[in-house]
Amino acid sequence: MTEQPDPSDNSFDEIVDAETQRDPDLAVIEAGSRTLRTHSGPPEGAEVPTRPTDPETDKALRAVERELAGRWGETKLEPSVTRIAALMDVLGDPQRAYPSIHITGTNGKTSTARMIEGLLNAFDLRTGRYTSPHVQSITERISLDGAPVEAERFIETYEDIKPYVEMVDAQQEIRLSFFEVLTGMAYAAFADAPVDVAVVEVGMGGTWDATNVIDATVAVVTPISLDHTDRLGNTPAEIAGEKAGVIKQDATVILAQQPVDAAQVMLKKAVEVDATVAREGMEFGIVSREIAVGGQFLTLRGLGGEYDGIFLPLYGAHQARNAAVALAAVEAFFGIGSERSGSLGIEAVRKAFASVVSPGRLEVMRSSPTVVLDAAHNPAGARAAAEGLTEAFSFSRLIGVVGTSGDKDVRGLLEAFEPIFAEIVITQNSSGRAMNVDELAAIAVEVFGNDRVQVEPRLDDALEAAITLAEEEDEYAGAGVLVTGSVITVGEARLLLGRG
Repeated sequence: MTEQPDPSDNSFDEIVDAETQRDPDLAVIEAGSRTLRTHSGPPEGAEVPTRPTDPETDKALRAVERELAGRWGETKLEPSVTRIAALMDVLGDPQRAYPSIHITGTNGKTSTARMIEGLLNAFDLRTGRYTSPHVQSITERISLDGAPVEAERFIETYEDIKPYVEMVDAQQEIRLSFFEVLTGMAYAAFADAPVDVAVVEVGMGGTWDATNVIDATVAVVTPISLDHTDRLGNTPAEIAGEKAGVIKQDATVILAQQPVDAAQVMLKKAVEVDATVAREGMEFGIVSREIAVGGQFLTLRGLGGEYDGIFLPLYGAHQARNAAVALAAVEAFFGIGSERSGSLGIEAVRKAFASVVSPGRLEVMRSSPTVVLDAAHNPAGARAAAEGLTEAFSFSRLIGVVGTSGDKDVRGLLEAFEPIFAEIVITQNSSGRAMNVDELAAIAVEVFGNDRVQVEPRLDDALEAAITLAEEEDEYAGAGVLVTGSVITVGEARLLLGRG
């Protein structure tokens, strides 16, 4: 068997929840709790799982996390589905026990998955949702009926498939990766539930992504932009070529607005496999959008007609577009649109969208000053976050707290935020992949100028510094803080601010 990589090289910011990434006695989370003030918190339902309160359950969950973390991380890839297909085979192909909706794209996948899940739940379907990475707890990744599985069930699922994982490991040159094992757990949990439909987000790409052992009846493609260019390609067209792998024979493709070259690739693949395509701006889209307190009011044009009076408690035009995509995906799943007859029940649609939450996506954590979290980690995501923040809030002065991973287009991300940040506090999260704070600060100085950049290596100190800078404004002047740059930065900030 091929020697396995050193676990210390793994992508721990996308593997283990923030509390297990360092010695708990030294954790930035605990250190930060001594200074940060209380807050009103996000809307009800926006919670993510906390550590189990039962010590034995917590101990067992940490043991599972350690075993998973010892495998290849999500950024170490061998582009094939050979190992995951072998695991599915010995498990009895659980992924074929239910229909699936498969979601790929660069940005907006998780929010769109949550909206699709909410809509399906509103029509009394039992759902399984698989998304990544997690904000705070690894158990977030596998949800049943709109809620993350309990820690006990997560542990049981892992223990159930562990013998089969070890069997496949022994037969392969490379052991199953962290993401492949989690994917196997999700598909097994969904079959065991059982669910009526699985909503599955790819980890990366599409063709060789571990999730791509399903034959989804509906394939969703959110906006494609440049990210993971070292693995997926250097142009939107090249990246689209990898992501088009989720489009299967006779499926329906829900295509968000795309760069022209990416759209051409997707349409070509759809023709090759006789898939039906519904395009945002053509077959479905946004009719009207109005900013509202706590979100926005929408009128959406779906495949079966218009849906008005929809309140979406999320900020930004990008979330409205995600809503349009989600609605069309669920219509396609129910077969609406092929004959242009019928539509989904409007009251159920309104109820579903009104209850949507998306932790870490322009999420308001506290007030006086307002602190917002957004997991933007590439330039396209940063631009969407900046536009949404500017539209929804009237900050007189906005302070950024930024901690990124080292393998991202950091300059592009900072340039997207430069117009809206009065000052920026550069920091570093606890991930092994985090960009060194001095390297990040050097780029920030080039983008913002030396006078607008402050460096605080510890995230708790960075939050406190940003809040202090915001409080230098008059109490009623409306200053704010945006924490961004990485999912793990947002997850750790959530814990520091009392959500977890």
